[in-house]
Amino acid sequence: MNFLFVSADAALITDLAWQVRREGHDVRYYIEAEHDREIGDGFVPKTDDWRAEVEWADVIVFDDIWVGSDIGTGALAQELREEGHAVVGGTPNTDRLEEDRGYAMDVLEEHGVNTVEQRVFRDFDEGIEYVRRNRAPYVIKPLGEVQNVKRLLYVGNEDDGSDVVEVLRAYKQAWGHRMKGFQLQRKVEGVEIAVCGFFDGETFVDSVNFNFEHKKLFPGNIGPSTGEMGTSMFWAGRNRLFEETLGRLEPWLAEEGYVGSIDINCIVNEHGIYPLEFTPRFGYPTITLQEESFESSTAQFFSDLAHGNDPELSVHGGYQIAVRIVLPPFPFTDEKTYDENSRNAAVVFETDSREGVHIEDAKLVDGQWRAAGESGIPLVVTGKGETMQEARKQAYDRVDDIVIPNLYYRDDIGERWIAGDGDRLLAWGYLGPASEREIS
Repeated sequence: MNFLFVSADAALITDLAWQVRREGHDVRYYIEAEHDREIGDGFVPKTDDWRAEVEWADVIVFDDIWVGSDIGTGALAQELREEGHAVVGGTPNTDRLEEDRGYAMDVLEEHGVNTVEQRVFRDFDEGIEYVRRNRAPYVIKPLGEVQNVKRLLYVGNEDDGSDVVEVLRAYKQAWGHRMKGFQLQRKVEGVEIAVCGFFDGETFVDSVNFNFEHKKLFPGNIGPSTGEMGTSMFWAGRNRLFEETLGRLEPWLAEEGYVGSIDINCIVNEHGIYPLEFTPRFGYPTITLQEESFESSTAQFFSDLAHGNDPELSVHGGYQIAVRIVLPPFPFTDEKTYDENSRNAAVVFETDSREGVHIEDAKLVDGQWRAAGESGIPLVVTGKGETMQEARKQAYDRVDDIVIPNLYYRDDIGERWIAGDGDRLLAWGYLGPASEREIS
């Protein structure tokens, strides 16, 4: 089969393209962002004009909702599907789920999904006044393109919201010219878990993915937000967590004709399930870890998904974790620091095995793996096991075999599950008989 992968902004999906190629299929990869175009060199064939490859492709895969600084891949995917092409990608309305958080909450409420108290503001002073009148801890979530600057997400700590007021004042000064608006979401305590399903245009695939993001830079969930430093996960069936969240959106997604991965991150406690935000696209590094856990063909699955051919998916039955390997100045941007410490950094392996090692922003030059692009995220290292402890051991043993000057990573991915998140979810009855599992 012929697969065309399209990054209409930054390069995100190199590893999936590489996996499909390793399964024996023809791949062409387009990257719009000039500073990312070397990513994947030596691993996957490239194209300079993705539209010229559309008729060649049996399957077209979009990796994100963004076209430059605006949302738009949903419109492209919808247009291509209307022309008869098989596409993994969204629609204009599903793109809005991520870009417009207020709209996302409206969609959830219209389909009977419980939501957290929230309000969207376009004016900083109005938001500050709202917190002063309604004293409580809040989460600040930027809207629009600037939401990709993950360190701007702020989770309030003070019961009276005073820290949120100070942060909003600072954002007004530093980011007011770029931030289209922001959502204030009432902070809810509990277990944070994401429910992820693959949709084929009509229905969800039976295997449902449940994953736990680790967004902060340092172990112990300390430091700036990074997007994600690692992920732990398992697969199950249509349990209560799924049925009360994504399951209720199945008719709406079918009406939209959505095809691909869709994820809804939630806070869960003994009182209920509270959706926080959508990812109506692949998550990163979530898709890398999902791909590692596939026990059936990755290429065949996405082809069947795009064609609506009743896709079947066989997955690993235990637990999986992914660890991002990063380089300075990640998660910040400083060209001088990157040039001096990380650009073209060589990746050295102490063994011949590459099992569980996945590329993110990397290239292959004369047989040597090197860091590529400008983000400082060359690799994702994964592990699997019958228990979370076994998955952690396998992943971190593999990390120990990698040498890159100045690399760093979190060494606690998966520990939250072992420390009590799993026990709480089972005690509250959310995982259900379809996914009864040993907590270890």
